Amino acid sequence: MTISEMLGQSGLLTLLGMSVVFSFIIIMIICMGILHAFVRAFKLDKNDVKATKSSKPVAKAAVRPAAVVDQGAVIAAIAAAIREKESV
Repeated sequence: MTISEMLGQSGLLTLLGMSVVFSFIIIMIICMGILHAFVRAFKLDKNDVKATKSSKPVAKAAVRPAAVVDQGAVIAAIAAAIREKESV
């Protein structure tokens, strides 16, 4: 098998692989569209406020700030690690 035959075969396999992936993505997008229409038609979307007339807005949980870290201790630990690494 010559180089040109191998390049031709590799190009063909590349195009075949890319077309399989592309067709899979297209089929997946079509299925998601159908599922979206199905969910909307039967009003199964729980996040949609319009879907249920008796739904009340849900209060969001309060976001807690991250724990305050002692920056001095972190800096001291980093400096100690660097000093130990340089001394070895």
